[in-house]
Amino acid sequence: MPLSVADARARAAKAVDKSRREWAARGDEGLGALSIPLKPPTEREVLADPRAASDWAESWRNVQGAGLQVSWALKNWPSVGRQELPERLSLHTADTIARFAGPIVYRDWVRIRDRAGELRARFGDGDEIVAAIQRRGGSIDRQSDLDFALLLEVLTWLRRHPSSGYRLRQVPIPGMHTKWLGAHRALVESLYAAITGEPDLGLVPSPEMLRIRILDPEARPGGLSDVTAPIDELAALQIRPRIVIVCENLESVLALPDWPGAVAIHGGGYAVPIHRLPWARASRVLYWGDLDADGFAILHRLRSNGIDAVSVLMDEITLAAHRDLWVPDPNGVAVRMLPSLTQSEKGTLDRIAAEGGVRLEQERLPWPLAIDALRVAADRR
Repeated sequence: MPLSVADARARAAKAVDKSRREWAARGDEGLGALSIPLKPPTEREVLADPRAASDWAESWRNVQGAGLQVSWALKNWPSVGRQELPERLSLHTADTIARFAGPIVYRDWVRIRDRAGELRARFGDGDEIVAAIQRRGGSIDRQSDLDFALLLEVLTWLRRHPSSGYRLRQVPIPGMHTKWLGAHRALVESLYAAITGEPDLGLVPSPEMLRIRILDPEARPGGLSDVTAPIDELAALQIRPRIVIVCENLESVLALPDWPGAVAIHGGGYAVPIHRLPWARASRVLYWGDLDADGFAILHRLRSNGIDAVSVLMDEITLAAHRDLWVPDPNGVAVRMLPSLTQSEKGTLDRIAAEGGVRLEQERLPWPLAIDALRVAADRR
């Protein structure tokens, strides 16, 4: 079947989508050559519908533009006589391909083309920079015009101040809010490493902070019960709790009552660094997380870091008894290899998957039930 102009434009758009990062990163128009066979009608097809064949040829006669060439072939057929038909469309540059694909495709292509060109103009066109632009092309393309302008200024400032000693939020770029660099750090680090060969931005890292509650009134340093501090400082505390309760969610930590010999830690996700707290390693550690795939993955992470954590309320009986409180897990069904889980815990995780990926958030459980379960686990030997 003869290829319509619309179908050829769609094919050009697909080529742009596939290759525009490479074209833009290299800045080489010659990379963007595209040849599309037009599959002109046969003699039989012209005989069957001469009007359609004529209209098709005319549609290609109207296709024009710089860098674009339609090749024609002369046919001498016994039945329909002399016919001139288009055979091939040749698009010689990336700009031509994108322009032929349509105004939206061309607009998007110009944006990444110009941004890549500005990065090369400012910071050089060495292989490392070209590779970084190609690798991070999606992120570069998604920046607003303001964010891209800030990106250029940040990279320029960092290159001029390779060991500034500033913190992340102190970098003095006009018009940049304090959280911008943190939000765009991965892109900045990737491009900065390509520009300078240095993976480190030369900034002073902020200390890792952790929030704990000392539930034992007799063990509170200076009377403080709720403490957020750098991990290294918390590790130096002269406390010796018998029980450490790690809760995934902050509300559960804040709701825990006074408890002799106990400390509660806000886990807050995968990065909870319990293994760096000597007094926690010497204690009985209880982990109470959401009943979902992530909750069990965090439990596995704790154990993989050398913490012999005991799970609480993360069993199939608890899951089944509170079906009315389930919500869909936004991450869906995750198949994970978590070898540190017990058979009971693996069975619960299998049940979660069998139910289509559900989540029972820890705060939804009745509070008296939670406190009783924690006390029983704390006293169990």
